[in-house]
Amino acid sequence: MVDTPTRPQFQSSELMNMVRGGGLDIDVVPAGEFTTEEMILNIGPQHPATHGVLRIVLELDGEVITRATPVIGYMHRGAEKLAEFRDARQTLVLMNRHDWLSAFNNELGWTIAVERLAGIEVPDRAQWIRTMLAEWNRVLNHLMFMGSYPLELGAMTPIFYAFREREQIQDMIESCTGARMHHSFCRVGGLKDDLPRGFLARSTELVGVMRAAVKEYENLIMGNEIIFKRCRDVGILPPELALAYGCSGPTLQASGIAMDPRKDEPYEKYGEVEFEVPVGTRGDSYDRLWVLVERVKQSLHIIEQCIDRLPPGPYRTEKLPKKLSIEGETYVRTENPLGLMGYYVVGDGKKQPYRLKMRTASFSNVSVIPAILPGTLVPDLISILGSIFFVVGDVDR
Repeated sequence: MVDTPTRPQFQSSELMNMVRGGGLDIDVVPAGEFTTEEMILNIGPQHPATHGVLRIVLELDGEVITRATPVIGYMHRGAEKLAEFRDARQTLVLMNRHDWLSAFNNELGWTIAVERLAGIEVPDRAQWIRTMLAEWNRVLNHLMFMGSYPLELGAMTPIFYAFREREQIQDMIESCTGARMHHSFCRVGGLKDDLPRGFLARSTELVGVMRAAVKEYENLIMGNEIIFKRCRDVGILPPELALAYGCSGPTLQASGIAMDPRKDEPYEKYGEVEFEVPVGTRGDSYDRLWVLVERVKQSLHIIEQCIDRLPPGPYRTEKLPKKLSIEGETYVRTENPLGLMGYYVVGDGKKQPYRLKMRTASFSNVSVIPAILPGTLVPDLISILGSIFFVVGDVDR
């Protein structure tokens, strides 16, 4: 019988001393099989790969992600429960903050829900202005991601271009609403104020500026070799998987599904304007970014139609009840910049809602992370996470 050679057992400090001193002949040690263990890696809650306070627990086999678990709730404020103890008109300040990049769209959906339950009609002029401002807010949102996402991938220049136009649009909206981010401009029954003098002319001018800028973005961003190499065929999201997880907005449309409440269930004046819903063909990170650029083009087209068709008249209904009373239940679906925003509101005849449930786009989009990340490499993590386009406050509410 021949004895099978076995690897000598040493403590790590002993082993290093013997190697350094020449007391161990490495060549005589047989090469055995090395066993590996999965490594647990925490991304976040504060990490360059995440948009805000989000934590993702990864299980790795080498550089391959085998499991990904999002850990949410770091920014939970209890907006749904707080709304049940406030006048529905005061709740507006809670609604425009969960997605701070889409404030006007947030407050618009909430205001529509309250108006339906209270039976309040909104003048045509107010509806056209709401539609126009919602699209300007969509452009603002997309400019942020079109600039910040390439920055995360190593392309620094686009963010300077994107913020150039963002600043001009924010200045214009501030001249109308009085605020740069949390506008609180919608009111039950209409708007806080009418448009200031010169707003339409400035808006028309900015549409032209943005059309020229979009052509630059197509070359600077979509034609960028860094972005193409890091995003093409990375993080492919099949349409059936996107639907199963409730994805919406650019995340869903990039997978080839043109779901958009502005088309499916038109609200305000979306049923009276012409626009297209851009869809991707591959459902990868590149397509999700491409959809953002194309959506900006469509928003500018809608804004032009709102400017041309804006009628005279009151900006707020004159038949507001002295005491607000909301009764019954309603569900309002709107197309926020990041996807489907839903407000389910139940009223029992009081001024505050009896129950509120918010269906936010970011929450559903983030929920697909455990399904899309396994099998990908760690370096692709940033490319995939960034292309889902979420705001953490919109996840946690």
